[in-house]
Amino acid sequence: MTHITTADGTTIFYKDWGPRDAQPIVFHHGWPLSADDWDNQMMYFLGHGYRVIAHDRRGHGRSTQTAGGHEMDTYAADVAALTDALDLKNAVHIGHSTGGGEVTRYVARAKAGRVAKAILVGAVPPVMVKSASNPGGLPIDVFDGLRSALLANRAQFFIDVPTGPFYGFNREGAKVSQGLIDNWWRQGMMGAANAHYECIKAFSETDFSEDLKQIQQPVLVAHGTDDQIVPIADSAELAVKLLPNGILKTYPGLPHGMLSTHPEIINPDMLAFIKA
Repeated sequence: MTHITTADGTTIFYKDWGPRDAQPIVFHHGWPLSADDWDNQMMYFLGHGYRVIAHDRRGHGRSTQTAGGHEMDTYAADVAALTDALDLKNAVHIGHSTGGGEVTRYVARAKAGRVAKAILVGAVPPVMVKSASNPGGLPIDVFDGLRSALLANRAQFFIDVPTGPFYGFNREGAKVSQGLIDNWWRQGMMGAANAHYECIKAFSETDFSEDLKQIQQPVLVAHGTDDQIVPIADSAELAVKLLPNGILKTYPGLPHGMLSTHPEIINPDMLAFIKA
């Protein structure tokens, strides 16, 4: 098991596969999952000669179940500690959902030479929650409902989410994968309830607008039009307008978890963007 230790004593678990002299790709998972959610993509890019790295966010997976630090500034600082420890240069950072927010904050603050490109997939930026400045966002009641469900019965909640909207398995004609559902539950239950609870605020209420504006590197924004978790109209379509060098690619009818349900479509598109 490979870990780094951050300044506050938190141990961050990570996987690091492939040639050390190859261009690194760093993967950032969604809530409430772990680095394991990237197995398909890590094997795909490993097969194309890249060095692939994925970590478990603090409080998630095999990283320390900390009492605090479950907000985007600390998440980004943890990523910086990892990239410094591995001395990653010219890396591509790929984030899904909450991980897309983590990528956005990290890349906006990253040291020169660390980041070549970024990819945001089904990502939460600019900001999810509805407010006077974000009238198209989701009402706070939606996120309060997530918190209530987690507190009431986290184990059942972590079955209901992947069985329903996350992978679009609640849509008529959907090809349901019990393996994906079970693996989502397994990853979620590895993490800490307090971290998952506090992360709901982090992914829903953090405003990444200024971060997006500061990112000069090329960024691919990929989003499914049937994303029931992070609706495209208030995320990707707004984020790409704030990015100085952003490209939006939409996927008709695909769900939030399209990286897992349709990797044969998404992976080659990400590879083409990285190589371009």
